[in-house]
Amino acid sequence: MRREIIAGSAVAVLLLTAGCGAAEKPSSKADAVQPAGSGKQLGAYGSDGGSGYGAGSGSGYGEGSGANPAGGGGQSGPAGKLQVREMANVGSGVADGDGFTLYRFDKDTAKPPKSNCEGDCAKAWPVVPADDASAGAGVDAALLGSVTRADGSKQLTVGGWPVYRYAKDTKAGDALGEGVGGTWHVLGPDGKPAGAGKGAAPGTGTEMQGGGMEQGGGAKEGKQEAAKVALSVRKDARLGNIVQNAEGWTLYRFDKDSAWPMKIGCVDSCTDTWKPAPLVDKTQVSGIDPKLIGSVKRPDGSEQLTIDCWPVYTFTGDKAPGDVNGQGKQNLWWAVTDKGKKAAG
Repeated sequence: MRREIIAGSAVAVLLLTAGCGAAEKPSSKADAVQPAGSGKQLGAYGSDGGSGYGAGSGSGYGEGSGANPAGGGGQSGPAGKLQVREMANVGSGVADGDGFTLYRFDKDTAKPPKSNCEGDCAKAWPVVPADDASAGAGVDAALLGSVTRADGSKQLTVGGWPVYRYAKDTKAGDALGEGVGGTWHVLGPDGKPAGAGKGAAPGTGTEMQGGGMEQGGGAKEGKQEAAKVALSVRKDARLGNIVQNAEGWTLYRFDKDSAWPMKIGCVDSCTDTWKPAPLVDKTQVSGIDPKLIGSVKRPDGSEQLTIDCWPVYTFTGDKAPGDVNGQGKQNLWWAVTDKGKKAAG
């Protein structure tokens, strides 16, 4: 009987492994990435002398960072008089009365208003209360409203979208939450992502797709015409065939992530530098086998694109489409080939 159980377990493991195709396993136990909150958290590139890990040991959602987004009112402090500020690489975004950037979450809904950020998510993205919020210059008072959360509290909405701060923004003007998970965006004065009409910074997940944009957990605002190929392959003189997103930004994978089992090693401040790539439609890929395209749920509940079971990212150090400045960073980050492997060189 025991022999049959062992045999059955082996078959199950083989089936699961087959589901990940040719996914590579971590080279050793020492290299295996632990889920967010179970050990060290990855810092942004260069924040720890190149080791790949930061000094913090939070849960992976940003709590305990010492940030005080409300400018003295606490992470859930009053919004005060909302203001519109110009933010580099973002556009016109809404800030609270103390100048701290406000955000929206694509997995929420505006019609009807509903928040899908609870628990640990709300620790990383503190809810902005509706009480005491008012419209300042550039903000239409008619767009301000509120939604009742599961705990009975009232959360501020703009254009129907629930409003949040980001726990890792430590001073007025910070906008470190832009593009996190491909689903968090600086709030524009109309409730849409800031800069939605101008395109967006590389890898933030808000690039225009032929005149339309994915928002609100999959609802499309505006007709999508002649959509661009979501993923394609280009020939790099040094690296060979590598994968790029719709805007031509190189996609990278991280050695301290894991494909089998799928685990996330890039959390917290790491995502300020390496932006998790948002999901794509498998029917809109070119030059790469659609069977290699998948997704993984991040610790904050957002979904990240995977290629051959490896989570993929864009690099904020790439200054123009076609750049490969992230290749070999910390000897941990690598461009992704058309086969889903690490690019050599």
